[in-house]
Amino acid sequence: MYYKFSGVTQRLVGATASAAYNPQGLKPIVPTESPALVFGTTSKLASDIPATDSFLGKNKVPDLQKLFQKADGVPVHLKRGVPDKLLYRTTMALTIGGTIYCLVALYMASQPRNQ
Repeated sequence: MYYKFSGVTQRLVGATASAAYNPQGLKPIVPTESPALVFGTTSKLASDIPATDSFLGKNKVPDLQKLFQKADGVPVHLKRGVPDKLLYRTTMALTIGGTIYCLVALYMASQPRNQ
């Protein structure tokens, strides 16, 4: 036996199979025309695209390799000059400041409260 929800009595009532599977008069929609093909369009092959497209830009890897492999005694993280030095010093300052802040907070937490 099949059941459906009755909008009048707000309870389940007996029903036929078609009424149970399509409640409240809803019928399945049958498409009248076929859908468009998703993969029906042609695509470009990799050989069709020119090798020097504008989105690729200039290859900077050889220049950077020369810069970073130069034996001048400077650490790798400081090879690019002033911006690297600023980032390095800012990172070190934040690290030391955070460590000091954590130690002060730990010290304050370890002291008993006055009543």
